Amino acid sequence: MDFAKLDTDLKEMRKRNRGLGLTVGGLIVAQLVCLVIILNLVGMERTIVVPPSIDKSFWVTRDRASSAYLEQMGAFIAWLILDVSPASIDWKKDILLNYVAPDQHGAMKTRQEIESERIRRINASTFFLPQQLVPDEDRQSVTIRGRLRTQVNGQDTATETKTYRAEFHYVGGRLHLNAFKEITQ
Repeated sequence: MDFAKLDTDLKEMRKRNRGLGLTVGGLIVAQLVCLVIILNLVGMERTIVVPPSIDKSFWVTRDRASSAYLEQMGAFIAWLILDVSPASIDWKKDILLNYVAPDQHGAMKTRQEIESERIRRINASTFFLPQQLVPDEDRQSVTIRGRLRTQVNGQDTATETKTYRAEFHYVGGRLHLNAFKEITQ
């Protein structure tokens, strides 16, 4: 047995193991740095979604939508609910139900079916002209003020200033309508 050769081989193996250890240590540090970067990026992404019509630029994050997006969706929802006639209420109801939160779907469907029946029974039409949209980004809601004009059999019966609140919940890349109600001031 050649002890010099064994000693040289042993030194070479130790040197190679040190190099591999440094490589593994470098990979661990790189992996930790990547993990920290990924954790800092989680929740910071903004997804671009398209509302029914685009009037302003807007942004959305994992659980929030910008004021501009809330305004646009609030105006669209108000148009679907308040600007109706016997000929349009059924298809607007169907479109509206696509935007309603799953837990509110049944209640909103019942409400809109009752309203649809009432509109057809008295041959009424309502026209809503939004005059002011006030978004609340923290509560993900929009207060909509405007003039509601009502006609029965083609004759004006009322023109009133009304205020409504549309409450939304942003989840799964979609803005869902939780509630739409008239508020008194």
